[in-house]
Amino acid sequence: MRTIKGPAIFLAQFAGDQAPFDTLDNICGWAASLGYKGVQIPSWVSSFIDLEKAATSQAYADEIRGIVEKHGLEITELSTHLQGQLVAVHPAYDAQFDGFAPASVHNNPKARQEWAVRQLMFAARASKNLGLTEHATFSGALAWPYVYPWPQRPAGLVEEAFDELARRWTPILNEFDNNGVDLCYEIHPGEDLHDGVTYEMFLDRVNNHPRANLLYDPSHFVLQQLDYLDYIDIYHERIRMFHVKDAEFNPTGRQGVYGGFQSWINRAGRFRSLGDGQVDFASIFSKMAQYDFAGWAVLEWECAIKHPEDGAREGAEFIKNHIIRVTEHAFDDFASSGTDLAANRKILGL
Repeated sequence: MRTIKGPAIFLAQFAGDQAPFDTLDNICGWAASLGYKGVQIPSWVSSFIDLEKAATSQAYADEIRGIVEKHGLEITELSTHLQGQLVAVHPAYDAQFDGFAPASVHNNPKARQEWAVRQLMFAARASKNLGLTEHATFSGALAWPYVYPWPQRPAGLVEEAFDELARRWTPILNEFDNNGVDLCYEIHPGEDLHDGVTYEMFLDRVNNHPRANLLYDPSHFVLQQLDYLDYIDIYHERIRMFHVKDAEFNPTGRQGVYGGFQSWINRAGRFRSLGDGQVDFASIFSKMAQYDFAGWAVLEWECAIKHPEDGAREGAEFIKNHIIRVTEHAFDDFASSGTDLAANRKILGL
């Protein structure tokens, strides 16, 4: 067993125009002051990283690492959540998702998708140049508008959507494989890969690609009432990343999983700062240790109530207190009888 690395923090929700959130140097200094040991960098925040430059210039990648390491931190992973979303977009969401891409490809879904694929290819090479072995992303979605089967879905509709999703992602997965990096899909509402069944449907279509792995975030499973502990038992061999994010689900006689089109503050299911929700993190960290998870415990902060800076400060200590320093020997070794094969055969009467 290995002791989980951490605490680390995903910087996406904290990036801004004002210090200390405006540059990679400043935000790393802030994260280190809170006790974090690693940072997960959102690749679309240009004030933190130039993704294409990191992919094509080892000197620039080394410079980025140097900025982080001078604060006593490590880069845990890069993220392309926004770009990954654009690999597959149903036309119903074109207007909303155009904002994730540069203006030059707005109102042009084909050009937007091509841009997104290039971004993922850059991310594979940038990760290698930065010495990283995992990468976070979203799958995008073609079938999401049809997640509830009313009106009745035409036969073959979902299957064709997943066939196409696999066609789009296979070359990207191959590029990550060429660079020795695991591509970790965050299983998330709004993505075609939103639970275990849909991940298996995708995995089957990419021929169990060795780089098609998982980012585990229990908060999304609380909101859809999926057993997030059993999920670890089932998929632990594919879980290569871990977002530590809390959530709560409090259904009423007026609303449940779907939320009744309410804002986050008024939904039955909502994200919370660490320790303020319902996720059983003691059991999660135990299972991750049991299954020899080799990665980082990374805070992803999202809460409709608490201030983000308070959530970040509390989150560092929360994760630190949940990381299990794994044992180096069995607790009952003191009672070992020191038997060997011959002695075992004698005990068995053989």
